[in-house]
Amino acid sequence: MTDVPKLKIKIFADGADLKGMLEMYRRPDIQGFTTNPTLMRKAGLSDYRAFAREVLGAIPDRPISFEVFSDDFAEMETQAREIASWAPNVNVKIPVTNTKGEPSYALVKRLSAEGIKVNVTALFTLEQVRDVALALAPETPAFVSVFAGRIADTGRDPMPHMAAAKAILGLRPRAELIWASPRELLNIFHADAVGCDIITVTNDLLAKLKNVGKDLATFSLETVKMFRDDAVKAGFQL
Repeated sequence: MTDVPKLKIKIFADGADLKGMLEMYRRPDIQGFTTNPTLMRKAGLSDYRAFAREVLGAIPDRPISFEVFSDDFAEMETQAREIASWAPNVNVKIPVTNTKGEPSYALVKRLSAEGIKVNVTALFTLEQVRDVALALAPETPAFVSVFAGRIADTGRDPMPHMAAAKAILGLRPRAELIWASPRELLNIFHADAVGCDIITVTNDLLAKLKNVGKDLATFSLETVKMFRDDAVKAGFQL
């Protein structure tokens, strides 16, 4: 297995807890951040703008993605322009469709043509990747988030799918492919192997990086000790 320092892929921390984000910011191996409305809701946030401005005040020099939340494209565009104005390190997350299944390509095209850095999110199909690539302005940096973890949840191997997505994005060299929603630490190495530019990883998975390359016999003994300690603490008797 490739050592973590030898990975080419960039690791972005995925979350909406300010304390956790700041902990990740202190780590040089974390090169950016992503959020979404679901993570914000789980974190108990209610003031979107205030949270975003607090985060950007604390993390001014690494990419951070904030997502629009309207289902109407006109309102989505208004939100996108405001979010983009908050700081130069912001990428605006635009869902690939609204909840009616209507594609957001025209909106992506307008924003990208004006130099707004988007993060087009919730992509699953290669057709979506192709159409997003065609909508992006060649000169404007962008992220394209393909939900490889959820693709794997359907029983499909995401690795050839993501390799194909990377090939399609060759149309737009300034667009970076994100392996989104990983399910296990090993996905970081999968994403690196197929040439993804970025992987978004939650803090609980990032905590497992300390196990990379760990001696398996040592890991086995630690696991046995954990079971024994928990049995003792529980006071089990037969």
